[in-house]
Amino acid sequence: MKYFRTLVLAALACVFAAASASAHAFLDHAVPAVGATVSGSPGEIELVFTQDIVPAFSGAEILVAGGGAVPSAKAAASAGNPAALRLRLGQALKSGVYIVNWHVVSVDTHRSSGSYKFTVAP
Repeated sequence: MKYFRTLVLAALACVFAAASASAHAFLDHAVPAVGATVSGSPGEIELVFTQDIVPAFSGAEILVAGGGAVPSAKAAASAGNPAALRLRLGQALKSGVYIVNWHVVSVDTHRSSGSYKFTVAP
């Protein structure tokens, strides 16, 4: 009986750990894609997350690798997809490497952040 109780408690701990780990919104995919090389300047960046997000507490910025920020509008919710953010760029991107930094709050109030790179080909 003692081993059974220990086994049940261990199983419950695993279930709760898995539930809390899945409670964060992580980047599912992006356009331009993570690590992609694109042949022209995108007009916007789209970030799609694994959970719905709260746009008022979420955002993104784009930087030139080794340089400063690229002018852009404030990141906003993507129409029709509550798990996505769009970042409209204020200028065409020159060839080079760019870094997208993002932070989001999921609808269950968990915060997460990250970054990725993509390249604009000459």
